[in-house]
Amino acid sequence: MFHGRVFRGSWAIEVGLLTRAQLRSSAWRRLRQDVYADATLPDTHRLHARGAALRMPRGAVLGGRSAADLLGVRDVAGAGDPVEVVVPLGTRWDPEPGIVVRAAHLDGAVLTRGDFLRWTTGLRTAVDLARFAPPEEAVVLLDQLVHARVVDLAEVRAAVSALPTCRGSARARRAAAAADGRAESPQETRVRLLLAAHGLPAPVAQFEVRAGGRFLARVDFGWPEHRVALEYDGVWHDGPGQFVRDRQRLSALAAAGWRVLVVTAADLHSPELLITRLRAALR
Repeated sequence: MFHGRVFRGSWAIEVGLLTRAQLRSSAWRRLRQDVYADATLPDTHRLHARGAALRMPRGAVLGGRSAADLLGVRDVAGAGDPVEVVVPLGTRWDPEPGIVVRAAHLDGAVLTRGDFLRWTTGLRTAVDLARFAPPEEAVVLLDQLVHARVVDLAEVRAAVSALPTCRGSARARRAAAAADGRAESPQETRVRLLLAAHGLPAPVAQFEVRAGGRFLARVDFGWPEHRVALEYDGVWHDGPGQFVRDRQRLSALAAAGWRVLVVTAADLHSPELLITRLRAALR
């Protein structure tokens, strides 16, 4: 009956499907007050969002990162991140910890699944994240939404341009202007923003290197006029045979006259040496 489901404990007891003792068994995971889930379900943000949806007041929807997760954007929110809920203006709700609430007009920008799961549309989610996320994270999130094909960047830019002067409207326009939707990971967006912040020439994202008409490699960032490439460290793997393929890839780029620099997570926190090396390579 409850395999793969999220449900209200009080309802299960009321209709005689479970007793209080059975509800306390290891077969169920308690998500929050009076909300339980099949314990075999993985502990994900989406599971906690489904649980919060059972407690939301009438007219409320899941928004922000929670909506982005439901829209299919990978790794946008973890199990420990708060569930984001948008309630209609004038609605008062004091939820348990683990839920962040914002009041706003929804204007019909809502998707539904089943009887209780409701979340904001892709465009509304993108605009809200651009308005309310911290500046750098807003760009990262927009890139994730565009790369996942949840939204079109031109539509997002048009929507934020049409916003009246309101909280976050200027921030949203800056975030949409800075996004490009080409990054294949949040860290690639952060690298791109780091380069711009240090005044370096804009690279070509996901650049395909060719020699004599033959494809050699695709690099995270390329400056083709300088034959310089920048790769985020996550591109290299330790799987079977991957080391050999990586060395062959680097050798092919070097033979074509390309210099490859690698940026790591540590470089994002202390980028001075990387920026110095990159400036020298571009000169």
